[in-house]
Amino acid sequence: MTVRVLPPDTFEAFASQVRQFLAEGLTPDLREASRHTTGVHSPIDACRLWHRRLYRRGWVAPAWPVAYGGTGWSSEYRFFFEQECARNDAPILFATGLRSIGPLLIALGTQEQKRKYIPAILSGDDLWCQGFSEANAGSDLAALAMRAKPEADHYVVTGRKIWTTGAHHANRMFALVRTNSSGKPQEGITFLLIDMDLPGISVRPLITIDGQHEFNEVLFEDVKVPIANRVGAEDEGWAVAKHLMRFARTNNTNSSLLRRAWRSVERAASEFGDLEPGLRIRLSETEVELAAFESLEMKLLTTGRLSGDDEAGSSMMKLAATELHQRITEVLLEIAGPFGMAAPGLLEDGNPRIAQGSFAVQKYLGTRAASIYSGTNEVHRNVIGKYL
Repeated sequence: MTVRVLPPDTFEAFASQVRQFLAEGLTPDLREASRHTTGVHSPIDACRLWHRRLYRRGWVAPAWPVAYGGTGWSSEYRFFFEQECARNDAPILFATGLRSIGPLLIALGTQEQKRKYIPAILSGDDLWCQGFSEANAGSDLAALAMRAKPEADHYVVTGRKIWTTGAHHANRMFALVRTNSSGKPQEGITFLLIDMDLPGISVRPLITIDGQHEFNEVLFEDVKVPIANRVGAEDEGWAVAKHLMRFARTNNTNSSLLRRAWRSVERAASEFGDLEPGLRIRLSETEVELAAFESLEMKLLTTGRLSGDDEAGSSMMKLAATELHQRITEVLLEIAGPFGMAAPGLLEDGNPRIAQGSFAVQKYLGTRAASIYSGTNEVHRNVIGKYL
């Protein structure tokens, strides 16, 4: 059972609590796992362990409502906590449940769905993956074709999803399926919650250019999904997905993730020593950009623009964050110089410069997709332009 700890009366006391907890809970192995993270989450064993420790402390879902296991912290407290986690090399959680489907179910799920899924998301017993993209439905997500045919009390689901992050770790998936082909494409889509151990589901790994196994292809062959697992009405899943993506865009790339990337730049600069003047200027410029982004995030948080209900605010956050994240990894690769030619799989090489170069190229390659996932940056510029 989680014991929720409410914030103390003063910020100084709260800061002391956070720092003490991180000092005690972040063991050297967890910090090391974080420092070696090149993808969207740290090694899965470190994720699970850190998730459990945050859960026991009552701090695993700072942005959730108190009634559902949140902390009751203000925006300033949440921002500080995330920044301290980054500065202390806390692992990046496998947190699609916490950041995406959990908030969506709190907002739109049935009471039965909340009772079934929310506690397991909080505890970390359930790990979720997102089944949206298909071979012919990426940026044009409304073109998805995976079918779900209603029969009695269930849907029969057939088709495949691709680029499914963490499907090999997850025991549950939230997915968009095609239930109607008449009318506009967006009007025939339904949002389903799917158990990954159902008969007819198979997961195939996709190894990316950086040597990582984060993505998967997931195949569905006559998979029976209970109608009770539908979120929202049949054929109205597009609106549900838009609501979810506003949560995802503001949570997936925030300043704490960028601060972790920046710490890797600082470690590389220390390892490689003297840097030529032009590169030092780039470091200074990028650090100023990071500070400016942190200020933007704090402003959006405190004005409620990152609540999940503000489309323009979430698009602004996603656009600025992903492009800055890519620039940070470009600087990291530039610091590595010729060692940036090292293969991505040499992170454990005995030569520290080769290992650092391998890390830099893997981190660089891993962030190339940042401006594509959760909607391309061009799409988000259009959203911002519409509101302007």
